[in-house]
Amino acid sequence: MRPRRFDAKSGCAVGVTLSVIGGMWKPLILFHLFAGKKRFMELSRAIPNATQRILTLQLRELEADGVIVRHAYPQIPPKVEYEISTFGQSLGPVLLSLRGWGKQHGGSIEGTSQPHHVPEDRQQNACAL
Repeated sequence: MRPRRFDAKSGCAVGVTLSVIGGMWKPLILFHLFAGKKRFMELSRAIPNATQRILTLQLRELEADGVIVRHAYPQIPPKVEYEISTFGQSLGPVLLSLRGWGKQHGGSIEGTSQPHHVPEDRQQNACAL
């Protein structure tokens, strides 16, 4: 399993969650897999800005974390499908909340190039929200 920035024992629930679903494309990968099993190229077409390398890496990380299941079929040409695991199903409400927030606030942040700034005195307490 890959090293994590946040340890489950740290007490930072937000950090633990982000260590699993954080990543440029992971939320979109999960969103598409919640609709049903997908092959790699289906995901690649659904997320066209993700390179094959990054998509592969993020799928492997999600699999290592037990969030998705990879099914490899012994046939030629090779067939591999990905689906949400039982454990991964627990992320459904999280993704729905992210989607709802995006629908509600997406229009107000489009075109904004300013990164979100957290004052130094709040950085230590970011998980206390």
